[in-house]
Amino acid sequence: MMHNPWPSLTTAQNWPLEVQAGQLLMPAAFINDTEDEIRILEGYIRNHHVGGLCFFHSRASAATNFEGKKEIPHNPDSLGTLRALIQRYQKAAPYPLLMAIDAEWGLAMRIENGEAYPYALALGALEDQDPLLYQTGLRMAADCREAGLHWNLAPVADVNNNPGNPVIGYRSFGSRPESVAQKALALARGMQDGGVLVCAKHFPGHGNTDTDSHLELPRLGQARAELEATEFPPFRTLIGQGVDAVMTGHLAVPALDPTGTPSSLSAPMIQGVLRNAMGFKGAVITDALNMHAVSRIYPEPGEVALRALLAGNDMLCFVEDLPAAHARIVARAGKDRIRDAFQKVWALKEKAFNPKAAPVLPEKDPATLRKELAAASLSPLGAPQPLPSGPGAPAFTLIAAGAGLDPFVQALEHPAVAERLRWDLKRPDASLPLPAHKDVLLALQPPSLKPPGRFGMSEAAVAAIIQLRRTHRVQLCHFGNPYALQVLGAGGAEGTLLAYQPLPECQQQAAAFYRGEAPAPGMLPVSLNLESP
Repeated sequence: MMHNPWPSLTTAQNWPLEVQAGQLLMPAAFINDTEDEIRILEGYIRNHHVGGLCFFHSRASAATNFEGKKEIPHNPDSLGTLRALIQRYQKAAPYPLLMAIDAEWGLAMRIENGEAYPYALALGALEDQDPLLYQTGLRMAADCREAGLHWNLAPVADVNNNPGNPVIGYRSFGSRPESVAQKALALARGMQDGGVLVCAKHFPGHGNTDTDSHLELPRLGQARAELEATEFPPFRTLIGQGVDAVMTGHLAVPALDPTGTPSSLSAPMIQGVLRNAMGFKGAVITDALNMHAVSRIYPEPGEVALRALLAGNDMLCFVEDLPAAHARIVARAGKDRIRDAFQKVWALKEKAFNPKAAPVLPEKDPATLRKELAAASLSPLGAPQPLPSGPGAPAFTLIAAGAGLDPFVQALEHPAVAERLRWDLKRPDASLPLPAHKDVLLALQPPSLKPPGRFGMSEAAVAAIIQLRRTHRVQLCHFGNPYALQVLGAGGAEGTLLAYQPLPECQQQAAAFYRGEAPAPGMLPVSLNLESP
């Protein structure tokens, strides 16, 4: 719903303080909520002057409820539900709502029938100036706009230089700061030119941690000079090129705030480093305030939202206990802090609802873009080779290890493949079928993209892969997080091909490589230690 005429900032600055304070609140909106839950949120929108909503798939899959603690509902038309909810919530709003979502790799990050594009780590395999990065941003923006969304809380600007990172990993463009900066910038430019707001996250850098801030407070222990060299460059680049917003992470960084206060609640980090040292003038948004890294520090209803605002954040994402948060902010934040934050949030709304230029439209449809990205990101490690053919060529056993690899198996029609086997990587015992041939092509998709629990592989499955590598000549095609290779000591494989994820286009492109019909031009975006375990 468009609210016309668009109020000027001069007009909006005269609104009552409680209205301006409400505009700083961005509660979570769940696509698969019940009717009662939807009506409660509509009441908050009407009665507390809410400024925006951040959409998640369901309460079971969002923030601290993720990782299978609750059963996640399946909605084959989450996208249609999202569109309807956006219209409904806008009708309930006295002032237009900023509609936001985490769509780092496309709407499929939150929506079953949303478009999916390669993860940031796969895009990290491209050349820094590859025009496909910009086109991906344009395409993501078009998908968001068509759904009624104004703000994609991306790109991730974290430099992932910790292989054990349980929360960033594949969401980062890689471990090289300047490359991360250039790729994040290209994606951000595409999204901004495509007509959506963007957000660099998670300041001051969540890459070099081994703790998940959804569950507890990570600590970033580097000295200031190391932070300047490693964590800060992507944020400096994006800030210098006009990024709309920066998201503060929930991280203790003693080099920046010796008290150990999380960065999202730290005035020295937000006002001292982000504002003063880096010169950022735009809106600062918190990471989800229900995350245990901060919510457990201030359990009183509404207190963590107040503290985040006082520290220098402008938009409060996933604010809980909304009536209490609103009341505390009005009573205790102070007129100047509320109005300064309101001006920054209003500038975002001005850009979203009253744009100065028409959006740039993407050149490629989603399927074509995925195919081109899959081709450009396919990366060699060691010396992977197409399957041999002709007289005297060895016979291969193809092992599909993991779920969802049918597109690869079906696309790999090659005379060298004489046997096809399936391995269940979650199987707790070692009774996996053994190959009949000395030469093996192992297509591997670990069940999880995250390091805990050996990327979801059972101990028996890991042992079987390691043993296979020792007793056979193994060509490995990996459809997962490259860091999983460290669990396998995969450096001993005859050659490894990295496809990064099991999107059908990635599987088909990998099959084309083994048929001898496609190159592998990508470059591994992280450093790996592949010594045998």
